[in-house]
Amino acid sequence: MNDWKKNIVLFLLSQNISLFGSSLVQYAIFWHITLTTQSGVMMTIAIICGFLPTFFLSPFAGVWADRYSRKLLIILSDSGIAISTLILAILFLLGYNMLWLLFVVSAIRALGTAIQMPAVGAFIPQLVPQDKLTQVNGTNSSIQALIMLVSPMLSAALLTLATIEIIFFIDVITAALAVMILILFLRVPVHAKALQKSDIGYFHDMYAGFIYISQQDYLKKLFLFCACYFILVAPVAFLTPLQVVRSFGGDVWRLTAIEVSFSLGMMLGGLIIASWGGFKNRVHSMTLSILIVGGCTFALGIVRVFWIYLFFMVLAGIVMPIFNTPFTVLLQEKVEDDLLGRVFGVLGMISSTMMPLGMLLFGPLADIIKIEWLLIGTGLLIFVEGYFLLSNRVLIEAGKPIAEHEV
Repeated sequence: MNDWKKNIVLFLLSQNISLFGSSLVQYAIFWHITLTTQSGVMMTIAIICGFLPTFFLSPFAGVWADRYSRKLLIILSDSGIAISTLILAILFLLGYNMLWLLFVVSAIRALGTAIQMPAVGAFIPQLVPQDKLTQVNGTNSSIQALIMLVSPMLSAALLTLATIEIIFFIDVITAALAVMILILFLRVPVHAKALQKSDIGYFHDMYAGFIYISQQDYLKKLFLFCACYFILVAPVAFLTPLQVVRSFGGDVWRLTAIEVSFSLGMMLGGLIIASWGGFKNRVHSMTLSILIVGGCTFALGIVRVFWIYLFFMVLAGIVMPIFNTPFTVLLQEKVEDDLLGRVFGVLGMISSTMMPLGMLLFGPLADIIKIEWLLIGTGLLIFVEGYFLLSNRVLIEAGKPIAEHEV
C-alpha cells in the first residue's frame, strides 16, 4: 500500500471512531434533556451551548491550524473532549446529575469541534495527492453518513438497556482509541509554517486570514453564498420532524424513517461523488446539488403521501455530498497551505451561526404559519440561489480544474 493510502486510512479510521462515540453522546444528551425537562427553553439553551463556542473559537482555531502541528491539535481536541466526558460520567455516577453539567460539557465539546474542523480540513491535503481529494472526501462523507445513521438508533437502544453513564464511557474509549492511532501509527511531517518561529501575534495572523479572504473575490462570494444557503436550509434541516408529526402523525417510526432516509441518501451520495468525481468544473457539481435541494425542499412542502415524502428525503441526502465534497476540495486545492486553517476557521464561524440564526427566524414562524409554506418559500429561494451560483463568472472561473488555470 502507498504511504499516502496507509496514512489516510489510519487518519479516517481514527476520526470516524471518534465521531461514532461523539455522536452517541450528542444524541444521549439531547434525548436526556428532552425527556427529563420537556422544555423548549432548555433545548434552546442546549443548542446555544453546542453552537456559540464554535463560533467564538473558530477564528483562533484557524490560526492554530496554520501555526502548529495539525495532527497535534486534533489529538489535543479529542483528548480534551474525552476528559470532559469522563469527568461528567464520574459525576453522574456519584449522583451529581445536574442539568447545567450537560450544558457545560456540550460547550466544551463545541470548543473541541471548533479546533478540529479547520485542523482536519487543512490536514487532509497534507496526506492525500491533489487528484485524489474528491475520492477521499467523498468516501469520508459516506462513512460519516453511515455513522449518523447507526448512532441515533444505537444511542436510543443503549439508553433503554443501560444508563447514560455507559454511553459517556463508550465515548471516552472511542476517543482514546482515535488518539492512540494518531500517536502510534500516523507518521506525517509537520507542514512548513509550523516549523517556522513566528513573532507575529495571534490577532495579526487572524487579521491576515480575513484580509486574504477579502482579497479573493471567489472566497467572498462563496462564503456569502454559504451564509445565505445555511439560513435557507434551516427549515428543511430542523423543522421537518415537526412537520411530519403535524401532517402525517406522531408515530416514532415516521420520525425514524425520515432520519434513516436522509442518512441512506447521504451514504449513497458520498459513494457517487467518490467514484464519479463530479463535473469537470466543481461549481457545476455544486449547482446541480443546490438546484435539486431547492426542488426537494419545495416538494416536501407539497407532498401529501408519506412514502413520496421519504423519496424526496433520500434524494436530498444523495445530493448533499455532491455539494459538500467539491466545495471542500475547491478550498483545499486553491487556498495556500499556510492560510488553509484560517479559511476553514472562518467557514466554521459561518456554518455554526447561520443555521441557528435561520431557526431564530423560521422557528417562531412555524407556530404562526404552516411549515409547508416555509418549505415551499425557502425551496424556491434555494433554487434561485442555485442559478446565482451558475451565473457568477468569478465562481465559475474558480471552479475550473487547476490545470486550466495554469494554461
